[in-house]
Formats: sequence, C-alpha cells, structure tokens
Amino acid sequence: MEKFNDLKTILDEMAVDIEKFYSKGQNAAGTRLRKSLNELRKKAAEIRKDIQDERLKRKTQG
Repeated sequence: MEKFNDLKTILDEMAVDIEKFYSKGQNAAGTRLRKSLNELRKKAAEIRKDIQDERLKRKTQG
C-alpha cells in the first residue's frame, strides 16, 4: 500500500509542473516532468513485481 501511495504522491507533485509547462511555458517544468515520469515508471514496475510475487506465492500455497 505504501508504494501505491508513493504513486499518488508523484502524480500530485506532477500536477503543478504540468500547469507550469503547458500553460506558462516553463521548460524547466518539462524537465521535472520527465524525471517524475521516470520515477513513476520505476515505482509501477516495483508494484507490478510485488503483485506477481504475491500471485505466485498464493498459487503455491493453495
């Protein structure tokens, strides 16, 4: 659950930079967005692995 909350935090932080990049034309916000998207990708991959591990554990137990 903690990792899911991390995803939500990253998305919430991105909202500010999305506004700055698209509405105000701040290129630095675009750099921060790309960095945040990479963090989001990594965190999603971790969650995906955890889910797969849990499924395999349940399969072997049941």
